[in-house]
Amino acid sequence: MFKRLAGFMVLFHALTAWAGEPDVTEIIEKANRAAYYAGKDGRADVAMKIDDGKGNIRERAFTILRLNTGEVDQRFYVYFKAPADVRKMAYLVWKNPGREDDRWLWLPALNLVKRIAPGDKRTSFVGSDFVYEDVSGRDLAADHHELVETTDTQYVVENTPKKPDEVEFSSYKVWIDKDTFLPRKAEYRDKSGKLYRRVEALAVTDVDGYPTVTESRVQDLVTGGSTLNAFSNISYDLGLVDKIFTERFLRRPPREIR
Repeated sequence: MFKRLAGFMVLFHALTAWAGEPDVTEIIEKANRAAYYAGKDGRADVAMKIDDGKGNIRERAFTILRLNTGEVDQRFYVYFKAPADVRKMAYLVWKNPGREDDRWLWLPALNLVKRIAPGDKRTSFVGSDFVYEDVSGRDLAADHHELVETTDTQYVVENTPKKPDEVEFSSYKVWIDKDTFLPRKAEYRDKSGKLYRRVEALAVTDVDGYPTVTESRVQDLVTGGSTLNAFSNISYDLGLVDKIFTERFLRRPPREIR
C-alpha cells in the first residue's frame, strides 16, 4: 500500500510540475517564433557599431526585410547603405529548417552574386562579431536542448550541437523571458568548455503588438571586441511579396528598402 501511495505521489508531482511549466521543446519553439517570426513579415533599419576592443570603431547601416513563406520557411533580405565600402551590398537568405539554407551575397564592386556555402553560416557577418546564423536563426533540430534552470522571470536552456565538428562551440546556454518568450541572453563555450561569446538583447519594446528587440550586442570575450545593433523604423505585416527575395533584387533594391 505504501509503495502504491509513494508511486502515486511521484506521478502527481510530476504531472503538476508539467502542468505548471512548458517542457523544453515548447519553450524553444516559442522562443524561436518570438525572435524570428513576429507578424507575417517585417522591416527594420539597423545601425551597427563594431568595436575591435583596441579603440577602433567601424559603423554599418543597413535595412532588413523578412517574409514568412510557410509554417517555418522564411526569406531574409539585407541591404547595406553605409559606409561606402559596403554600400549597395545585399545579402539574401532562404531559410529552410530541416535542410541547408540557401544564401547569396551581392558584391556590387565586383558585379558578382556569391553563393555562400552552408559551412559559412558560423563565420563573421560583414566583419562584425555577429555571424550569419545570428541574422536568420539556428535550426532548432541542429541541437539537443535541456531545461537546466527556471527562475521567476526566465527559462534557462542548455543547447549542445548534434554535429559538434560542424561548429566552433561545444555548447551554449540561452536565457528566455517567461512573459514574452524572447531570448534575452546567450552564452557560448568553446571546445575546452571556456566561455568565449555572449549575445544579449539590451532593450525590448512593443511594436505593433509584438515584443521586439530594439538594441542587441554581441561580445567576443577573448579579444574584448563587441558589436552593437540599434534597430529603428520597425514595422510588421507590410504585405511584402515573394519576388523581392530573389537574385534579381539583389542587384536592384526594392522600394521597401528606401
